[in-house]
Amino acid sequence: MKTLEELRAIRENTLKNINVRKDDKSAIIRIVVGMATCGIAAGARPVMQAFIEEAALRGLNHVQITQTGCIGLCRYEPMADVFIPGQEKVTYINLTPEKAKRIVLEHIVNGNPVIEYAIGSAENNK
Repeated sequence: MKTLEELRAIRENTLKNINVRKDDKSAIIRIVVGMATCGIAAGARPVMQAFIEEAALRGLNHVQITQTGCIGLCRYEPMADVFIPGQEKVTYINLTPEKAKRIVLEHIVNGNPVIEYAIGSAENNK
């Protein structure tokens, strides 16, 4: 930086980028994996890793994968919630890394929830 004008230009550009990120939050898809002790014991770490790897493999920059603590439904672990703006949350239960990859492909990429992995599915609640 050599002048005050260059500094102002940098500041304006930075503020524009910050505002763009704030506005884009409405377009972010969130996958939240239960990672309390029960989830980890049931295999949540490889499930979370599968979500991360599959999203990266497909270049899904609008997908945020995070973890949470106890959800309170230990018998259904590993679990994950998928939040897509403008849609109802889907809670997936009894997950495996293979199921996580399918969820990314079918639900996140193609927009079709994988009903047989979701809580409330007769097959999944045996």
